[in-house]
Amino acid sequence: MPQTLAPPGPAPAGAPASGTSPDPELSALAERHGLTVSGARPSLSEYVRQLWDRRHFISAFAGAKLTAQYSQAKLGQVWQVATPLLNAFVYYLIFGLLIGTRKGVDDFVPFLVTGVFIFTFTQSSVMAGTRSISGNLGLVRALHFPRACLPISFCLMQLQQLLFSMGVLVVILLGYGQIPTWSWLLAIPALTLQFVFNTGLAMVMARLGSKTPDLAQLMPFIMRTWMYASGVMFSIDLILKGKHVPAFVEVLLNANPAAVYIDLMRFALIDSFTHDKLPPHVWAFAGGWALLMGVVGFVYFWKAEERYGRG
Repeated sequence: MPQTLAPPGPAPAGAPASGTSPDPELSALAERHGLTVSGARPSLSEYVRQLWDRRHFISAFAGAKLTAQYSQAKLGQVWQVATPLLNAFVYYLIFGLLIGTRKGVDDFVPFLVTGVFIFTFTQSSVMAGTRSISGNLGLVRALHFPRACLPISFCLMQLQQLLFSMGVLVVILLGYGQIPTWSWLLAIPALTLQFVFNTGLAMVMARLGSKTPDLAQLMPFIMRTWMYASGVMFSIDLILKGKHVPAFVEVLLNANPAAVYIDLMRFALIDSFTHDKLPPHVWAFAGGWALLMGVVGFVYFWKAEERYGRG
C-alpha cells in the first residue's frame, strides 16, 4: 500500500536548502517504496475527484455555518432576511426619495429589492471567500482535505441564505402586483450562473486573503464602490441617458458582471423590466463571466493548494 512521506523537520548540516532539487537517490528510494510528499498538490483532475468525494462535507459545513451565523442573536435566522430588507429600506429613503432615482423607474420597490438581494449574494460570497482560509487556519492545519471545500462551502451558504430572502422577495413582488409567469423560471439559470461566478471570484480572493489578511479590511470599500457602479439603486440606462460619456465607460457599465446578473433577475421577475431594458448579449455576458471566473478562479486557487495554512 502506498505510504505518505511526511514533510521533514529541520535539515541537518550539509543537507540541501529548502527549494533546491531533491537528492536523486532519496527520490528513487521514495519512489521504490511508494512514498509521496505529504500535502503535495494533486493533479487538477484528481483534485476535482477529491472535491466530489467530499460534496457531503461541503453541504454539511455550509449548513452548519449558516445555522451558527446568527446563533447568538435573539431573532436568530430572522436576520438572514431582515438584513438585506433593512439595507433596501435605507437605500429607498436615500436614493429613491431624497436623491430621486425612482423617477422614471416603474415598480421601483421590486426593482430596488431585487437589486439589493442579488448584489448582496455576490458581496457576501466575496467577503466570506476572502476569509475562508485565513479565518479557518485551525481546520486547515488539523485536517487533510481539498482546501477549495472552504470557499465553495461559504458560497453555498450564501446561496442558501439568498433562497430564504427570495421567499420574502416573492411576497414583495406579489404585493406590488407582479403576477407569476413562465419568465420567473429564468431566475434558475441566472442564479446558477451567478453562483458559479461568485464561487470562482471567492476562490481568487481566498488565495489572496490567505497571505494578506489585511485584504479583508479593504474589501468592504471595494464592494461598496462596485455596488454603486452596478445599478442596484438606480437604472444605468436612465443615468446615462442624455449624457456624453465615453463609449468604453458605457460598455464597462453594461458588461459589469454584478449588473448583468441583477438585470437578468429583474427581467425574470418584474413585468415592467422588459427586454429592451437589457444590455445587448446579456445572456452571453452572464455565461461568459461564469465560465471565465469559474475556471480561472478554480485553477488559480488549486495552484497554491500545498501552501495554504503554512508559514
